[in-house]
Amino acid sequence: MGFKCGIVGLPNVGKSTLFNALTRTAAAQAANYPFCTIEPNVGDVGIPDGRLDIIAEIAKSAEIISTRLTFVDIAGLVRGASKGEGLGNKFLGNIREVDAIAHVLRCFENDDITHVEGRIDALSDMEVIETELMLADLESLEKRIGPLDKRIRGQDKEAKIILDLVNRALSVLQEGQPARLVKINSDEVRAFKGLNLLTSKPVLYVCNVSEEDACMGNKMSDAIGTHAEKIGARHVVISAAIEAEVAALDDSEQIEFLNTLGLSKPGLDRLIFEGYGLLDLITFFTAGPKESRAWTVTQGTLAPKAAGVIHTDFEHGFIRAETIGYNDFLQFKGEQGARDAGRMRLEGKEYVVHDGDVLHFRFAN
Repeated sequence: MGFKCGIVGLPNVGKSTLFNALTRTAAAQAANYPFCTIEPNVGDVGIPDGRLDIIAEIAKSAEIISTRLTFVDIAGLVRGASKGEGLGNKFLGNIREVDAIAHVLRCFENDDITHVEGRIDALSDMEVIETELMLADLESLEKRIGPLDKRIRGQDKEAKIILDLVNRALSVLQEGQPARLVKINSDEVRAFKGLNLLTSKPVLYVCNVSEEDACMGNKMSDAIGTHAEKIGARHVVISAAIEAEVAALDDSEQIEFLNTLGLSKPGLDRLIFEGYGLLDLITFFTAGPKESRAWTVTQGTLAPKAAGVIHTDFEHGFIRAETIGYNDFLQFKGEQGARDAGRMRLEGKEYVVHDGDVLHFRFAN
């Protein structure tokens, strides 16, 4: 089960520098001119989770395997992208393929780095991108109305449901609001996702600040934070320049370097966690002498579906899940201790997996 978070923003705001640091590669060309990223670069990153190391130590595992999140570095959008300006149409298509958006905003001054709009204003930059995405969504929805009307005349009940969603989304977008603010019922979620609207995707605002502002942020990042809170979005303050330096160091050097800057841990850790939470994801674990491993599922996943993440046979032949909460696994020193203490539970097909569960699936061949 793969989850993708697209890194978007105007040109020259630090997207590719951030991507390089995230993936610890130089796969994305970081250059001081618009459209230096032509094809989207894709990189998988491990989710930092101290619980996995502890589980592996208790289980005496030979190998530790983190769960992963995919980041996609998408080229810079510009004003008019929805009408094909710059390389707009191609990259709007790239955004449609991701599950969430990490919107990088330039919150620093530097005369050596040009700005495509000719001025530094993070809130205005945010509005440029969001306006282009909303305009693209409006065009997409308007094109759907005619075919849906035709299907309705043919007594297609599903088309009637979709058209209602289209009209509700159009109403929100025409008021200058993103489609994620459309109110939908639980039984409409799948149909709404099928519209594949750019502004329906959850957004994390990434405030890229100077090294001096990495600890406390600045007025621009504060303004973005206020806006994010007002609309129920997430934001994180990070210095892409610092993260690029940190990514080139080994673990011990990283700690020393961060301490000199007054930082306790890499900003990338916070970015990854926020991206993970943005997608409403949780982690469960499997543990044994061979390996301890973290797995990703969405909040509310039932045990058979979680088993299917490991192997489809596990889902099809699911019998039960031997379940230990992380705190119990820790307190009673592993599976046997938890079993002896009566803290291992046998859960069936209706069990909703919780974050931190240590699971062993029983299945029929």
